[in-house]
Amino acid sequence: MNDEIFDKYCEAGRIAAAILTNGAREIREGGSYLELVKSIESRVINEGAELAFPLNVSLNEDAAHDTASPGDERIFKRGDVVKLDLGVQIDGYIADTATTVDLGNNSLLLQASEAALASAIRMVKPGVSAGEIGAVIQGEIESRGYRPIANLTGHGLDQYELHRTPTIPNVGNMGGTILEEGMTFAIEPFATTGSGHVGEKMRREIYSQISNKPVRIPSARTIIGTIKDRNGLPFARHWLQDRKLDLALQTLVKSGMLHVYPVLTDIPGSLVSQHEHTIIVTEDGCVVTTQVR
Repeated sequence: MNDEIFDKYCEAGRIAAAILTNGAREIREGGSYLELVKSIESRVINEGAELAFPLNVSLNEDAAHDTASPGDERIFKRGDVVKLDLGVQIDGYIADTATTVDLGNNSLLLQASEAALASAIRMVKPGVSAGEIGAVIQGEIESRGYRPIANLTGHGLDQYELHRTPTIPNVGNMGGTILEEGMTFAIEPFATTGSGHVGEKMRREIYSQISNKPVRIPSARTIIGTIKDRNGLPFARHWLQDRKLDLALQTLVKSGMLHVYPVLTDIPGSLVSQHEHTIIVTEDGCVVTTQVR
């Protein structure tokens, strides 16, 4: 971690924080899901940065990995709990941040994940274990009558890498990575009224390239050419334009060239809240790159 890299992390965080804050204010009953996604994603580009991953907009029991589909006609409804998860990158250095907007009467649920994140951040300094942070997150959420989602975690970040060590659990456990100065990672508590575990839905809108192989199908070659500058970072189906898009994506997944991210969801009828910040560990604490400042 040198000064140049540190500055890129912080600039990505500044942009992400401002855009996420303003975007969250625009969520309202009757508003267009697709228009919100397109608007927020375009603001990242207009700021001179790039998306680290497609904007995740996950509703109610869905916790992660949903975004707009091409021609998406969904609108936000009264009672929705809307998770916005935004990733911004500058030269591959990533800011990952999330918030939840309540269109119903679920303020305590939102408070649970927000308070868990704040308490976790106060724990961060060299020598603290990831398991200790997980225990604090779990305690804050359970004290308000909800469950943390045990099979979702915070994650380390590096240049063009969204998931690496350290893993930051949302439940307490023994041990885990010991934090060191210079480590960069996202902490993202999820609080739920449901089971505390997520499974996969059939809905699939987000992909990433994980290998290179010869491609015969023209539409598949077009996709690979379009995403080559992503350097393995995720992309959305709605970013692509091809009448044979779905067939090409299926072919690339089956060949092992693409990884698919199904929507992750708790039990039907449950509600999930999420809050997230990106952290850099310093000599005696941490810097939160994605706080509004």
